[in-house]
Amino acid sequence: MVRSLVSSFFGQIGSLTIFSWRFIRSVFFPPYEFGEVKRHLDELGSRSLPLVGTTGFIVGLILAMQTRPTLFRFGADAYLPAMVAISFVRELGPVITALIVAGRVSSGIGAELGSMRVTEQIDAMEVSGIDPFKFLVVTRVLACIILQPLLTAIVNALGLFGAYISILIESDISWTLYWDSVIRSLTFADVIPGLAKTTIFGFIIGIVGCHQGYWTTGGTVGVGKASTTAVVLSSLLIILVDMILVKITVWVWG
Repeated sequence: MVRSLVSSFFGQIGSLTIFSWRFIRSVFFPPYEFGEVKRHLDELGSRSLPLVGTTGFIVGLILAMQTRPTLFRFGADAYLPAMVAISFVRELGPVITALIVAGRVSSGIGAELGSMRVTEQIDAMEVSGIDPFKFLVVTRVLACIILQPLLTAIVNALGLFGAYISILIESDISWTLYWDSVIRSLTFADVIPGLAKTTIFGFIIGIVGCHQGYWTTGGTVGVGKASTTAVVLSSLLIILVDMILVKITVWVWG
């Protein structure tokens, strides 16, 4: 059982690597489907923003609530805004956003392309002279790459606002003092790596969803399997890649 799972995982990784290389080769050559990229940005972004924004706000609220008693015990509660800001901007915001978007977007892409594959719509596009990979895959992956940093920035802002609400309930801290502490605590070494790695997360979300949907087999059962596998695989890859990127960030930025 374990051997079969390991073999299946590495088989997926190998196929995904070939698929990713095909994307890299295709993205730099015409035709450029800017209209489709814009449409996917609007569709995926507008539908994902309420969910990730609400989650970011609540996580920021909970983080401040959980951390304040511990800091207060050591007389360090004045450092609470700085602690929340650094932990949220560097790690929590990017990862939470990526995992939520993976659950919603990657599964949706997998199901959509899977349905097109089993109903032979992709085959029909090939027959009519349209490059389905360029039209269906490249546009969606590019949209995910562009969208992920934007969503993460919004989630970071809402998470910090949620933390402020939590701190305001427990102590009478002014808005100006809170944000002054937050801004003073953050450096480029906190903000830039946190946002930069979200482009990689966006690539993972898009390419995994497209890969699973594009090569779907087995009819409607295969569509459901592709959607589920897209969520599981993209979430796992996001966590593994984040672990590697954190190590690289610590090594480069100190």
